[in-house]
Amino acid sequence: MKKIAICGGIGSGKSTVCQMFAERGVAIYDSDSRAKALMNESEPLRKALMAEFGAECYEGGVLNRPYLAQRVFASPEQLAKLNAIVHPAVKEDFLRWAEEQSGDYVILESAILYESGFDSLVDKVVAVLAPLPLRIERAMQRDGASREQIEARIKAQMSDDELMARADFAIVNFQLEDVEKDVVELNHRFKMMANE
Repeated sequence: MKKIAICGGIGSGKSTVCQMFAERGVAIYDSDSRAKALMNESEPLRKALMAEFGAECYEGGVLNRPYLAQRVFASPEQLAKLNAIVHPAVKEDFLRWAEEQSGDYVILESAILYESGFDSLVDKVVAVLAPLPLRIERAMQRDGASREQIEARIKAQMSDDELMARADFAIVNFQLEDVEKDVVELNHRFKMMANE
């Protein structure tokens, strides 16, 4: 089974693109939501996070995301510590999940594909790109976060230029009709690749 990654910075529209693939019957692994779920469900992960960031990481037994975000997005060192704890658990979870799927290929959705080393798990990478002002606006609306908070998160992620240079394919998420055409073409290409 082929594994395809869809990556892109915050507000680029990765989820919109993944939804279009899902509508075509492709199984999607959302690494961000799985990481959040694992941080709540996995006892070893919970213990490791509390040991590193304090008991405040959890409030009423649930991950205290605003606290953790405040701690890690302002500090590259803290973010690296968080990632070193969470990424191995997500990798293991993705590989187990991929084995259980059927179809020609599966998609791994990841905002930080290269930073996490998840690119080593996949056959091809699709970068989703969008103009920066649009990304900031989308993320502010979606997350209810301030411009400063979103800009801090964007700074912590790889630039679109670098993503484009490293990815095998790129989708510019500006006009939805164009995105749809790209998804149709890539879906065809990935199915062909899976059957080679």
